[in-house]
Amino acid sequence: MAAPSHTEKFAACLRMLKDRSGRGYDRLGKEAGVSGSSLHRYCSGLSVPADYRVVHSFGKVCGASPEELRELHRLWALADTDRDAPAAAPAATGDEPPREPDPEPRADEEARADTEPRANEVPRADEEARTGKEPPPEPGTDRAAEPLPEPGVPEAPGRPGPLPEPTLPPENAPARAGRLRRPRMPQKVSSRFAVLAAAVVAVTGLVAGFVWIPAEDTPSADDGLLYSSACRTVSMGQHDECVREVQTLLVRAKGRLAVDGDFGPETLRRLTAFQVLAGMPASNVVDEPTKKALYARKVSMATWSPDRVARRIREVFREDPRTAVGIARCASFLDPLWVLPNTNGSRNWGVFQISDVRLRELGGTPLRAFDPEWNIQAAHRLWSARHDFHDWPSCEAARKDEPKG
Repeated sequence: MAAPSHTEKFAACLRMLKDRSGRGYDRLGKEAGVSGSSLHRYCSGLSVPADYRVVHSFGKVCGASPEELRELHRLWALADTDRDAPAAAPAATGDEPPREPDPEPRADEEARADTEPRANEVPRADEEARTGKEPPPEPGTDRAAEPLPEPGVPEAPGRPGPLPEPTLPPENAPARAGRLRRPRMPQKVSSRFAVLAAAVVAVTGLVAGFVWIPAEDTPSADDGLLYSSACRTVSMGQHDECVREVQTLLVRAKGRLAVDGDFGPETLRRLTAFQVLAGMPASNVVDEPTKKALYARKVSMATWSPDRVARRIREVFREDPRTAVGIARCASFLDPLWVLPNTNGSRNWGVFQISDVRLRELGGTPLRAFDPEWNIQAAHRLWSARHDFHDWPSCEAARKDEPKG
């Protein structure tokens, strides 16, 4: 059975970088901090590394550009979603006969890059809305299959017809109709009543206009695309206008990302940063609280530029500023809001990608880790423990690539 598409694309990217470097697996693996045999399995598509640091380090030692490293991370994140697929296909080794694919859906299907179930939700929502508007059929009849009778056409005998429209009595009505005499109001009283009714209608219209105008100036929750039934859930792997709306709102909040309608790793990082800055749990999906925060436009993702981050790192790491900047550039591209998810559910945060474990040891939080000043100072505290960069083993090769100055 062929390797899953995401895994194969990731492996092809690794092979391209390896071939371009002109070096063998053992040498590249030694520089990237992984064995040559493991690196060969990654490049062959037989397995996917559980730690992205290995992937990033491999890309760096192969001379990958920042754009190539971003693409490599995107492919790794998608390939990681197929981690369970090779275990279900032992026939790839040739030792066991192929098995029929498991018809049951994966338990984490909603977190995968499969948007088909969401596309199927829209017709169901429309059908429910349409069903709710149709009246139930009459007992013992099949009125749902018959067209409504036209006005003036009597119903079939034995079957009740629609209620007749109220009509005024004709001028030549029978004499007995004259017995029901309508009381006549004096002309003056009638005129005063008409004036009063007109005044009430005018006042009602003014009040209604007074209430309605602010509603137009203040957009309600229903005005946003994300509140439509088509955008009930927005998560990783989705590609549609709902994702484009989320990206547009993140850019409006000063987030740095491309608006392409593709919910990939870049969008997930910015969404996670936005949720943390908004004071809500990082849920990896655009849930109802996130939608409200996005439309409220009260969260700003503006932060330091890479040049400012590099200058501050050199000021704090006076002992070894060149290596410190190289480590930060390798870890986060000098982006204070950089987030890296791990396969065990933990995350790394900020300029120096401080892990959840280290964050707790330092008495910090993800929100504090997004503060570049706090992050740089915390990284210097970690460096001071041994006066080395042992907390960033896979970025050690970055000191070779860091330009002087």
